[in-house]
Amino acid sequence: MTFDPLAIVTAFGLIFLAELPDKTMFASLAMGTRMRPLYVWLGTSTAFVVHVVIAVSAGSLIGLLPSWIVQIVSAALFALGAFLLLRGGGDEEEDESGGATVTGFWPVYSTAFMAVFISEWGDLTQITTANLAATDGTLSVAIGSAAALMSVSALALLAGRFIAKRVPLKTVQRVGGVCMLGLAIWSVVEAVRG
Repeated sequence: MTFDPLAIVTAFGLIFLAELPDKTMFASLAMGTRMRPLYVWLGTSTAFVVHVVIAVSAGSLIGLLPSWIVQIVSAALFALGAFLLLRGGGDEEEDESGGATVTGFWPVYSTAFMAVFISEWGDLTQITTANLAATDGTLSVAIGSAAALMSVSALALLAGRFIAKRVPLKTVQRVGGVCMLGLAIWSVVEAVRG
Protein backbone atom coordinates (compact mmCIF):
# COMPACT_ATOMS: atom_id res chain seq x y z
CA MET A 1 0.00 0.00 0.00
CA THR A 2 1.29 3.42 -0.94
CA PHE A 3 0.65 6.82 0.54
CA ASP A 4 -0.21 9.42 -2.10
CA PRO A 5 -1.33 12.89 -0.90
CA LEU A 6 -2.86 13.71 -4.30
CA ALA A 7 -5.00 10.54 -4.17
CA ILE A 8 -6.13 11.49 -0.66
CA VAL A 9 -7.16 14.98 -1.78
CA THR A 10 -8.86 13.63 -4.93
CA ALA A 11 -10.80 10.99 -3.01
CA PHE A 12 -11.75 13.49 -0.31
CA GLY A 13 -13.00 16.07 -2.82
CA LEU A 14 -15.02 13.67 -4.94
CA ILE A 15 -16.55 11.77 -2.05
CA PHE A 16 -17.30 14.96 -0.11
CA LEU A 17 -19.14 16.50 -3.07
CA ALA A 18 -21.01 13.26 -3.83
CA GLU A 19 -22.07 12.72 -0.21
CA LEU A 20 -23.02 16.31 0.61
CA PRO A 21 -26.46 16.23 -1.04
CA ASP A 22 -26.98 12.55 -0.15
CA LYS A 23 -29.65 11.08 2.07
CA THR A 24 -27.05 10.24 4.72
CA MET A 25 -26.36 13.92 5.33
CA PHE A 26 -30.04 14.48 6.01
CA ALA A 27 -30.25 11.34 8.12
CA SER A 28 -27.36 12.63 10.25
CA LEU A 29 -29.05 16.00 10.54
CA ALA A 30 -32.35 14.42 11.57
CA MET A 31 -30.75 12.05 14.07
CA GLY A 32 -28.74 14.92 15.52
CA THR A 33 -31.90 16.80 16.38
CA ARG A 34 -33.24 13.93 18.51
CA MET A 35 -30.03 12.24 19.68
CA ARG A 36 -26.69 13.28 21.11
CA PRO A 37 -24.68 14.53 18.08
CA LEU A 38 -21.33 13.06 19.20
CA TYR A 39 -22.86 9.59 19.57
CA VAL A 40 -24.54 9.93 16.17
CA TRP A 41 -21.22 10.94 14.60
CA LEU A 42 -19.40 7.99 16.16
CA GLY A 43 -22.06 5.59 14.85
CA THR A 44 -22.15 7.04 11.34
CA SER A 45 -18.35 7.24 11.20
CA THR A 46 -17.95 3.58 12.13
CA ALA A 47 -20.42 2.56 9.44
CA PHE A 48 -18.62 4.71 6.88
CA VAL A 49 -15.25 3.16 7.76
CA VAL A 50 -16.69 -0.35 7.30
CA HIS A 51 -18.08 0.65 3.89
CA VAL A 52 -14.78 2.21 2.84
CA VAL A 53 -12.89 -0.98 3.75
CA ILE A 54 -15.35 -3.03 1.69
CA ALA A 55 -15.19 -0.61 -1.26
CA VAL A 56 -11.38 -0.38 -1.23
CA SER A 57 -11.10 -4.17 -1.08
CA ALA A 58 -13.39 -4.51 -4.09
CA GLY A 59 -11.44 -1.81 -5.91
CA SER A 60 -8.16 -3.58 -5.20
CA LEU A 61 -9.49 -6.73 -6.86
CA ILE A 62 -10.57 -4.68 -9.87
CA GLY A 63 -7.05 -3.24 -9.94
CA LEU A 64 -5.64 -6.69 -10.80
CA LEU A 65 -7.17 -6.45 -14.28
CA PRO A 66 -5.24 -5.02 -17.27
CA SER A 67 -5.01 -1.23 -17.00
CA TRP A 68 -7.06 -0.44 -20.12
CA ILE A 69 -9.98 -2.50 -18.79
CA VAL A 70 -9.77 -0.72 -15.42
CA GLN A 71 -9.77 2.66 -17.22
CA ILE A 72 -12.85 1.76 -19.29
CA VAL A 73 -14.70 0.43 -16.21
CA SER A 74 -13.66 3.57 -14.31
CA ALA A 75 -14.90 5.79 -17.12
CA ALA A 76 -18.24 3.97 -17.14
CA LEU A 77 -18.63 4.25 -13.36
CA PHE A 78 -17.64 7.93 -13.33
CA ALA A 79 -20.07 8.58 -16.19
CA LEU A 80 -22.81 6.81 -14.22
CA GLY A 81 -21.99 8.95 -11.18
CA ALA A 82 -22.07 12.10 -13.31
CA PHE A 83 -25.42 11.10 -14.78
CA LEU A 84 -26.91 10.42 -11.35
CA LEU A 85 -25.71 13.75 -9.97
CA LEU A 86 -26.55 15.88 -13.01
CA ARG A 87 -30.04 14.46 -13.53
CA GLY A 88 -30.96 15.65 -10.05
CA GLY A 89 -33.58 14.02 -7.94
CA GLY A 90 -35.79 14.30 -4.92
CA ASP A 91 -33.02 14.12 -2.34
CA GLU A 92 -33.88 17.60 -1.08
CA GLU A 93 -36.80 16.51 1.03
CA GLU A 94 -36.09 16.28 4.71
CA ASP A 95 -37.91 14.13 7.20
CA GLU A 96 -39.83 16.63 9.30
CA SER A 97 -41.43 14.03 11.54
CA GLY A 98 -41.08 14.58 15.20
CA GLY A 99 -39.95 11.93 17.59
CA ALA A 100 -38.79 11.19 21.08
CA THR A 101 -35.25 12.00 22.06
CA VAL A 102 -33.08 8.89 22.21
CA THR A 103 -30.44 8.88 24.94
CA GLY A 104 -27.63 6.60 25.99
CA PHE A 105 -24.49 5.81 24.00
CA TRP A 106 -25.32 2.32 22.73
CA PRO A 107 -28.90 3.01 21.55
CA VAL A 108 -27.80 6.16 19.70
CA TYR A 109 -24.59 4.62 18.33
CA SER A 110 -26.31 1.47 17.09
CA THR A 111 -29.20 3.42 15.54
CA ALA A 112 -26.81 5.74 13.68
CA PHE A 113 -24.54 2.86 12.64
CA MET A 114 -27.39 0.74 11.25
CA ALA A 115 -29.05 3.68 9.49
CA VAL A 116 -25.86 4.44 7.55
CA PHE A 117 -24.64 0.85 7.17
CA ILE A 118 -27.87 -0.26 5.52
CA SER A 119 -28.50 2.85 3.43
CA GLU A 120 -24.99 3.12 1.96
CA TRP A 121 -24.88 -0.29 0.20
CA GLY A 122 -24.30 0.33 -3.49
CA ASP A 123 -24.37 4.08 -2.90
CA LEU A 124 -22.61 6.42 -5.32
CA THR A 125 -19.86 7.14 -2.79
CA GLN A 126 -19.18 3.44 -2.22
CA ILE A 127 -18.97 2.81 -5.96
CA THR A 128 -16.74 5.86 -6.43
CA THR A 129 -14.45 4.73 -3.61
CA ALA A 130 -14.09 1.27 -5.20
CA ASN A 131 -13.47 2.91 -8.54
CA LEU A 132 -10.75 5.18 -7.16
CA ALA A 133 -9.12 2.28 -5.30
CA ALA A 134 -8.83 0.40 -8.59
CA THR A 135 -6.69 3.17 -10.10
CA ASP A 136 -4.98 4.90 -7.14
CA GLY A 137 -3.31 3.71 -3.93
CA THR A 138 -5.81 1.90 -1.73
CA LEU A 139 -4.55 3.35 1.56
CA SER A 140 -4.70 6.90 0.20
CA VAL A 141 -8.18 6.39 -1.24
CA ALA A 142 -9.38 4.84 2.02
CA ILE A 143 -8.04 7.77 4.05
CA GLY A 144 -9.53 10.40 1.70
CA SER A 145 -12.90 8.66 1.37
CA ALA A 146 -13.33 7.94 5.08
CA ALA A 147 -12.31 11.50 5.98
CA ALA A 148 -14.80 12.93 3.48
CA LEU A 149 -17.69 10.77 4.69
CA MET A 150 -16.96 11.51 8.33
CA SER A 151 -16.62 15.22 7.54
CA VAL A 152 -20.01 15.34 5.82
CA SER A 153 -21.61 13.65 8.79
CA ALA A 154 -19.95 16.10 11.19
CA LEU A 155 -20.92 19.02 8.96
CA ALA A 156 -24.52 17.86 8.93
CA LEU A 157 -24.54 17.59 12.70
CA LEU A 158 -22.83 20.95 13.27
CA ALA A 159 -24.04 23.20 10.47
CA GLY A 160 -26.56 21.24 8.40
CA ARG A 161 -29.42 23.63 8.79
CA PHE A 162 -27.27 26.59 7.78
CA ILE A 163 -26.11 24.84 4.58
CA ALA A 164 -29.55 23.57 3.67
CA LYS A 165 -30.99 27.08 3.92
CA ARG A 166 -28.20 28.96 2.09
CA VAL A 167 -26.52 26.66 -0.45
CA PRO A 168 -28.83 25.06 -3.00
CA LEU A 169 -28.22 21.31 -3.06
CA LYS A 170 -28.74 21.34 -6.82
CA THR A 171 -25.59 23.48 -7.09
CA VAL A 172 -23.58 20.97 -5.07
CA GLN A 173 -24.94 18.11 -7.19
CA ARG A 174 -24.04 19.94 -10.40
CA VAL A 175 -20.45 20.63 -9.27
CA GLY A 176 -20.02 16.98 -8.26
CA GLY A 177 -21.54 15.80 -11.54
CA VAL A 178 -19.24 17.96 -13.65
CA CYS A 179 -16.20 16.67 -11.69
CA MET A 180 -17.30 13.06 -12.26
CA LEU A 181 -17.90 13.72 -15.96
CA GLY A 182 -14.40 15.18 -16.22
CA LEU A 183 -12.96 12.07 -14.58
CA ALA A 184 -14.92 9.83 -16.97
CA ILE A 185 -13.45 11.67 -19.95
CA TRP A 186 -9.97 11.56 -18.42
CA SER A 187 -10.30 7.78 -17.85
CA VAL A 188 -11.28 7.21 -21.51
CA VAL A 189 -8.30 9.30 -22.66
CA GLU A 190 -5.99 7.26 -20.40
CA ALA A 191 -7.42 3.99 -21.77
CA VAL A 192 -6.89 5.13 -25.37
CA ARG A 193 -3.31 6.24 -24.64
CA GLY A 194 -2.66 2.77 -23.21
